[in-house]
Amino acid sequence: MNKLIITDKAPAPVGPYSQAILAGNTLYASGQIALDPATGNLVLSSLEEETKQVMENLKEVLIAAGCSFADVVKCTIFLSDMEMFGRVNAVYANFFDGLTPPARETVQVANLPKYVNVEISCIAVKA
Repeated sequence: MNKLIITDKAPAPVGPYSQAILAGNTLYASGQIALDPATGNLVLSSLEEETKQVMENLKEVLIAAGCSFADVVKCTIFLSDMEMFGRVNAVYANFFDGLTPPARETVQVANLPKYVNVEISCIAVKA
């Protein structure tokens, strides 16, 4: 039985998808962009702040499902420009500090929702 995961501490979906679905003990979290859930505004002051907001949004979805970054087994990072890889990676790494980092791929795409620079999704397995 699939369970819908939704929290007002992360941006509401802007289309026909869920923030996350818990299938058994596996959580499939939709990609997050740097929308501030409190204001609905994009956080684009810097690439680092944008990435941090993306990761904070993912964290809130994980928490709503009873998970944490320690439960994440796979991430996908979408970038508008691969030249951003190092800067995004530096912020991303902070969220897995002291943890075994998950499997991951990073890809450059032609465009992202709302023309942001980064979107990240993840899969987590509840212990």
